[in-house]
Amino acid sequence: MRHDPVDAVAAEEAYPPIGMLIDGEWLGTDGRATQDIVNPATGGLLGRLPHADSAVLRRAVAGAERAFATWRSSSPMVRSAVLRRFADLVRVNAEDIARAITLDQGKPLAEALGEVRFSAEHADWHAEECRRIYGRIIPPRDPRVVQSVVRDPVGVCAAFTPWNFPFSQAVRKVCAAVGAGCTIILKGPEDTPSAIVAIGRLFMEAGLPPGCLNLVWGEPAVVSRTLIEAPEVRKLSFTGSVPVGKQLAALAGQHMKRTTMELGGHAPAIVFDDADVEAAAEALAAQKLRNAGQVCVSPTRFYVQRRVHDRFLDRFVAMLASARIGNGLGADVVMGPLCHARRQDAMDALVDDARSRGASIATGGRRLDGPGFFYAPTVIHDAPDDIRAMREEPFGPLGIVTPFDDAADVLRRANSLPFGLAAYLFTRSADTAHAVAHGLSTGMVSINHFGLALPETPFGGVNDSGYGSEGGLESFDAYLTTKFITHRHDLP
Repeated sequence: MRHDPVDAVAAEEAYPPIGMLIDGEWLGTDGRATQDIVNPATGGLLGRLPHADSAVLRRAVAGAERAFATWRSSSPMVRSAVLRRFADLVRVNAEDIARAITLDQGKPLAEALGEVRFSAEHADWHAEECRRIYGRIIPPRDPRVVQSVVRDPVGVCAAFTPWNFPFSQAVRKVCAAVGAGCTIILKGPEDTPSAIVAIGRLFMEAGLPPGCLNLVWGEPAVVSRTLIEAPEVRKLSFTGSVPVGKQLAALAGQHMKRTTMELGGHAPAIVFDDADVEAAAEALAAQKLRNAGQVCVSPTRFYVQRRVHDRFLDRFVAMLASARIGNGLGADVVMGPLCHARRQDAMDALVDDARSRGASIATGGRRLDGPGFFYAPTVIHDAPDDIRAMREEPFGPLGIVTPFDDAADVLRRANSLPFGLAAYLFTRSADTAHAVAHGLSTGMVSINHFGLALPETPFGGVNDSGYGSEGGLESFDAYLTTKFITHRHDLP
């Protein structure tokens, strides 16, 4: 049911000004191409977003290159202090940042606030770990030789971040780059820019030198090609869709640029008949509603062992059908709108295809009345495995519930897609958990709970879901080069 008891006009008037940060200077909309920033809950205009032209992009690259010359040699203690101050400032300003995220992205205010506060933990973690980027000494074969391995920052980085988690996804990349001694040019999401501006302002306040972080927006294809082709840019990090990720990886490969790719998913959620079925249904429903399903690790393909399939379906549908939906600033709202109208079109196309193939819609399957880009939580069942929704990432509040017979059956079906980001498993059997977790072709598996994306744990996928990890000890790897130095010391 939809609820919208919010003074939208007053809220929209509080939206912050948006600009680009180039070599320590903020650039506004004057004399530049712009685009509208729209509130997805109301369709109302929030502001105007400036686009970077080629001159601005060249200036961002030059500023980042100039800043790298000194930042690369900065003490890890200095980098740590900047990241720590940034984390503290994020906590102080969390409520204002979260409110703006709800305005331009749509997620409930509680979710936005959780995203911002959790991002401060990522900054804290990088602040600690960047002080521990160690090399090593290799015992030599000749006592007159010293052999060492050092880790050097890779250089200027370009990062492209998505609209679904505009603050946390950008913070991960910026903190890793800054902590490693790199500088970075960040193209944030045009749909949800307020979080990116907040990151820039708080890093400046935290003492990050000019040029170490640059923020641009513009036509995605133009910006990405310009930055990747720039000789000064040595590393690319991208979070987004599989098709775009493949295009950028191919372009980066032509220029021998190292890349980190965190791409789409189509996460299987596997419920065995020895699990607490109702508890699993409730937990998975909450995850399905999170950010209106616009989450790369959102559970989407629900495989439930045949004996408990109907019990699971009944509870899962009841939870989604009773969810309070509305403007994310409203009290007790658990699901807001989709980020833009294109997601509504995508949901309609998947539901229409499922219906045409004889599948049943247990709940939802339609847009909600009123302004904004709302779509009802949707459950498809009695569907063949080759409907589009089972093969394409829904990226919305849609799930497909289907029965399976045994572990071999469900592993075959779960691994049948080229995606390999996350998977979820519910069982009381340690043997089943071990066998299925190791049999799943994914970068992450969460068993009997949802334990992904912590600062201290690696986050990443395999196959078409990308390569490289963010978070955990692996976080800095893509931002560092390995240099071997061998020195014979007995020569005059």
